[in-house]
Amino acid sequence: MSAAHSPPASAAAGGSIAVRAAIEMIGIPYSWGGGGPGGPGFGIGKGAKTWGFDCSGLTEYAWARAGVSIGSTTQEQWRSGIRISKEEVEPGDLIFFDNDPGSPGPEHVGLAVDATRMVHAPYTGQLVRIDSQDRRTFMGVVRPSDVSANRHAAQVVLQ
Repeated sequence: MSAAHSPPASAAAGGSIAVRAAIEMIGIPYSWGGGGPGGPGFGIGKGAKTWGFDCSGLTEYAWARAGVSIGSTTQEQWRSGIRISKEEVEPGDLIFFDNDPGSPGPEHVGLAVDATRMVHAPYTGQLVRIDSQDRRTFMGVVRPSDVSANRHAAQVVLQ
């Protein structure tokens, strides 16, 4: 990667903090609508009786630990940073998947551990774990940044 395309040192440091935070949550149950910037929590609907994380709750928590607000839903997180190519993935990048071709995606997000693996909360009945990023439903990659991600936080406060 050329120097012109290297992320600022603060982005790389934030990614490392986010990855550590997410890895510390391995083994926590999936809970639909669960978790957020403060950590695991009870979800909603079918997740109401389960204390844990859904996919976007886990990534929101991880980046909050790095001091960056990325939003609560996969759609908000999809807009929370800079789109990059799959070949440029670094630890902490958000990896998005379009699991439902019948609705506008993304519907799933994981946090890159390295260029090929991600930590994520997969689905009901499963635990936070590390899996391959290589899936046919891959949609794209976003690198959260203080400027673009926290613009989202300011917009929420102003609403």
